[in-house]
Amino acid sequence: MALTHFKSNLIADVGISMGDEGKGRLIPEIVRELQTLTGRRDVVGTVLKVNGGANSGHTVAGLKLNLLPGGVAEHDVACLALGSGVVADPRKALWEALPLEKIGIPVLSRLLIDERCMISDVSHRILDLAWEDYRINVLGHEARGSTGRGITPAYADEVGQFQIHYSEFLGSRSDYATRLSARLNRAASIVRDVCKLSPEKWSGLFAKLTEAELRANKGAIESGVFTAAEFDFTRFAGKEPFTFDHAAVLECYWKAGSALAHAIGDVRERILGDLAADRRIIGEFGQAYWLDKRAGFAPNVTASHTYTPEFFQSAGIPVQAIHTVGCCKAYDTKVGTHVFLTKMPEEHPLQRALAKLEFGTSTGRQRMVGWSDLVEKADALRYGGYDDIVLNKLDALSPHGEWKGGDLLVCTGYRDAAGKVVSGVPRNDAVRRTLQPIYATLPGWTADITKVRSYAQLPTEARRYVAFTMAEIVRLASRGGSLPYLPNLRYIGVGPDPDQIISDVPATADLIKQA
Repeated sequence: MALTHFKSNLIADVGISMGDEGKGRLIPEIVRELQTLTGRRDVVGTVLKVNGGANSGHTVAGLKLNLLPGGVAEHDVACLALGSGVVADPRKALWEALPLEKIGIPVLSRLLIDERCMISDVSHRILDLAWEDYRINVLGHEARGSTGRGITPAYADEVGQFQIHYSEFLGSRSDYATRLSARLNRAASIVRDVCKLSPEKWSGLFAKLTEAELRANKGAIESGVFTAAEFDFTRFAGKEPFTFDHAAVLECYWKAGSALAHAIGDVRERILGDLAADRRIIGEFGQAYWLDKRAGFAPNVTASHTYTPEFFQSAGIPVQAIHTVGCCKAYDTKVGTHVFLTKMPEEHPLQRALAKLEFGTSTGRQRMVGWSDLVEKADALRYGGYDDIVLNKLDALSPHGEWKGGDLLVCTGYRDAAGKVVSGVPRNDAVRRTLQPIYATLPGWTADITKVRSYAQLPTEARRYVAFTMAEIVRLASRGGSLPYLPNLRYIGVGPDPDQIISDVPATADLIKQA
């Protein structure tokens, strides 16, 4: 089957599970598909980071990114935009951009940061760590598993009406200094009086951030782009517990913001200009549907809206037709302290094999591994909606490492304590936590599929797995009725490289028959 046309010049790249679905690889694939279809190298005018901040790790063309949009590797994309729904640390933007510039990838000349994009800084990161300490040592709860990148505290400033926008970097240093000092004092007071952090731990928070960034930026230091001193957060600690060195923070952040001042502007007009010129805009989302602060289950959610409607808020344009591509993997992973209903037993050989592949791009944390939960993916379709599915990492179910092949399980429902079948994800988390998964068992395959480029060349068992996945998502999402449309399986990922993709997948109606 030929690839279906995108129904809009606006394209949303979203996750339909719990994040880490391979959304980053979708950007270059869509760009090249559209270039081939239209014969225009400039057909994609903008790749827009819609939400989140440096917590949304993704790998694009082998490049590990957190804050910059995934279009960086596509030189024909004229604009790399951060929307007004993003919280962005200006230092982090430079930490990602300058190493890329050194290897010949232009970033700063293409970067556009919306003037209403929110500035995050060291105070948010300190708050992030302090709230985690509060959760553990004051409330006695499990650790939330935060990335420590300050995302939730930065969004808390937005809803508390204390946000500082990037437009501040176009104004006077003294005005910014006044607002920054108020923010630093407020953060220190919260850490002391609300989080109840012990004074002896204060300096340790800065040391922890230093250690994390030295590790994350090791390559940039070794290549000479930065010195280790760039990532020294201890300089921001005041002489006394619960104080910041305001002058040091101001100097560092004003310098970084000034270096980005040329890139601060109006994303709204850029997007509208692209639409007027018949160029496409790809909205790249961080996290996924089930990590949305409203759709997911606190505390294991992010602080932003992670699904298609946020495109219009972050871009600042009227609501209109948009084409949504929902990404998932052929199995599931979660990071942090999530309740994971389909988690594989740790002694299962497939779990042990997959665990060696699954580490977070943002933090390097080990991801938990589980069987594919089709109920979650179906509810993302029923309530969130998506036009296409991208099914990544099908190749990871082939034998490798300790996994020699065998039966594969997929979750097609849940059973409650009374034995009743539950066909959707309960919104009441207390109920959800009590459920047991209902599995269908499918035969695995033994062939290496990383060199397969046509659906018909996949092993029979792999085609059955794909067809069953699509059929069950549709069945579960329809709740015994019918859907207004059937989502299309656009791509199947069979490896990490850009060319390891299958795009001639049969229509969903045909896959349902094959299942």
